[in-house]
Amino acid sequence: MMKVTIYTDGAARGNPDGPGGYGTVMEYVDSKGEMHTKELSQGYEKTTNNRMELMAVIAGLEALNRPCQVDLFSDSKYVVDAFNQKWIDGWIKKNWNRGKSGPVKNIDLWKRLLKAKEIHQVTFHWVKGHDGHPQNERCDELATTAADSGNWLKDLGIDT
Repeated sequence: MMKVTIYTDGAARGNPDGPGGYGTVMEYVDSKGEMHTKELSQGYEKTTNNRMELMAVIAGLEALNRPCQVDLFSDSKYVVDAFNQKWIDGWIKKNWNRGKSGPVKNIDLWKRLLKAKEIHQVTFHWVKGHDGHPQNERCDELATTAADSGNWLKDLGIDT
């Protein structure tokens, strides 16, 4: 199984409901020992930081064209803890409800992320943001550039 490392970050200006963007850096070392890198980013006209954190992960996983072993690095506790602390399992068991706190936010993206990771073996790792980690810094640059670009898509799930 091919091993891929994915780094992700999301950004939003005027969170919530301002423009935002995500950045994703994907790395793969081929059988000859050569490093291949792919960068992904996109801006959205009205969104939230958490939605962009999720979109960064989704974009990376959806870009993979075969089952992979993935080490995924994010500075978002929201994303990483959902899997490592098994929050997502509880949300699903409770039909996407958090009990007294009400429904889980961003259900559309959580479901899309689950579908995108289905065929992969994904290990989530938290990395401290804005702490000099080269790939995390690059993801932040991609995300903020996309958020500021004016070349935005509509985040169709923002109001759901």
